[in-house]
Amino acid sequence: MADLEKRIAQGRGDELADLVLRGGTIWDLVTDTMIEGDVAICGDTIVGIGAAYEGREVIDVTGLTLVPGFIDTHLHIESSLVTPFEFDRCVTPLGVTTAICDPHEIANVIGPDGIRYFQEASAHTLMDIRVQLSSCVPSTDMETAGARIEAADLAPLMNHPSGIGLAEFMNYPGVIHRDPAAMAKLALFEGRHIDGHCPLLSGSDLNAYAAAGIRTEHEATTAGEAREKLQKGMRVLIREGSVSKDLHALQPLLTQITAPYMCLCTDDRNPLDIGEEGHLNFMVAELIRLGSPPLAAYRAASLSGAEAFGLKDRGQIAPGRRADIVALSDVAGCKVEKVFAGGVPVTGAAFAARATIPPVGRHSVKAPQVGPQDFRTTANREDTDVIGILEGKIITEHLHEEIPIEDGDKRPDPARDLVRIAVVERHGKNGNIATGFVKGFGLKAGAIASTVCHDHHNIACVGIDYDDMALAANRLSEIEGGFVVARDGKVLAELALPVAGLMSLAPFEEVRARLQELRAAAKSLGVTLNEPFLQLAFLALPVIPALKITDRGMVDVTRFELIG
Repeated sequence: MADLEKRIAQGRGDELADLVLRGGTIWDLVTDTMIEGDVAICGDTIVGIGAAYEGREVIDVTGLTLVPGFIDTHLHIESSLVTPFEFDRCVTPLGVTTAICDPHEIANVIGPDGIRYFQEASAHTLMDIRVQLSSCVPSTDMETAGARIEAADLAPLMNHPSGIGLAEFMNYPGVIHRDPAAMAKLALFEGRHIDGHCPLLSGSDLNAYAAAGIRTEHEATTAGEAREKLQKGMRVLIREGSVSKDLHALQPLLTQITAPYMCLCTDDRNPLDIGEEGHLNFMVAELIRLGSPPLAAYRAASLSGAEAFGLKDRGQIAPGRRADIVALSDVAGCKVEKVFAGGVPVTGAAFAARATIPPVGRHSVKAPQVGPQDFRTTANREDTDVIGILEGKIITEHLHEEIPIEDGDKRPDPARDLVRIAVVERHGKNGNIATGFVKGFGLKAGAIASTVCHDHHNIACVGIDYDDMALAANRLSEIEGGFVVARDGKVLAELALPVAGLMSLAPFEEVRARLQELRAAAKSLGVTLNEPFLQLAFLALPVIPALKITDRGMVDVTRFELIG
């Protein structure tokens, strides 16, 4: 009652506001009008706009345009390669005040303890981290993950203050064919928010998927696909990550009519791309540059996300709303000057004042020692299934190539860009090793290996030289996971990710520097991809068409079955 009365008194001007933002112009995204006057803040809540206020603290925002804080509506913080605390420090100054995350990367390695780690961390960050509960751990039965999470494991986690609902339901065949385990999870969350994940699904199958109560979708890669999903009641999240880049394809669909039903997300974005381009601020500026109405772009970045996920306390600079505010010096370019997260000015001092929690998932890489002989591909026919990379997308082509058999092995052929790919089980479960071929890396020598390998996070390795592949894979065990580039028996560059083999304990600036070294090392091997490491990670995700590989073999995702 005291807090309620305090908010009312400060909003009326009967008491000094805790914080006043003076001199700026509010852009109201509901009426598309500019509002002059102060913004009064009590604690974490806006209590007054459009009037003159006095406050215990006054911050000058003269000449700046104030918009609601940005909401990343779907992401995996683990893909930033840093802890939630470093992600906060990296991204909140760019205007992201709410991040709706799915911790299924760490959950696939250490189970519910990984989700609990994010839930506990969310209490200490400046940005508001909302933790969805991971729905598909593992994503399918065609891979070996470190953990398995069923409906009974999710029930005790459901009522945490950070929660909204169930995270992306990747096992869309399990939904439409009524798999009992999938049904149990959907039933547990019936009436609550459920995130979608159904690439290329359409027609009656999409009807069935949406009928399950699934309300968001971030996997649309064409305007036509996105339009059908909007027509069937789903909110479409425009994605622009480090690998999955769908903004240009979906931008024509974003208008002032559709903006209330379209949101923005990054899904997987690393500190190198964040440093070079930005985060949601980059997406807003790029949408406007491509011709989207600025009002539509800013709505998609804030108000639309708040409405889609039931966060009625944010998305508008208005009394009673959470004081998430971004102050811009350039609206069209989305140039961020100041950020306020829950009424707290986002500064170095504010980050330094946060409490933190100990990391989890240490010493999680329990892979077998491998040798060059483990990367041979034995076969008795030359016709070969080959994963075809489509740069900027996580969907792949299912190619067929004739590869000669030499001494019982199909050898990599750099002249044809046919590169060996292997997945090594690293959770200490069975020691599986599967091999195949991939086209699109441009690799001419050496090897690249990673424990960031969606979603099971086994070791993924591509290479021309089997000795280098063994060196890179074994090095990952020594450094508790991460990325390694090797050539001619030497490690050229590496980044240790000791938190579940996914996240560094270093500051994001250091991680960014190591990623630059890794990118340069990869290019020295002939790699032509802009983001080879995350591109590699998605080649092992058997819920994205068309051809992928796990530790159990090649997966025809269109048929949802192992083919070898």
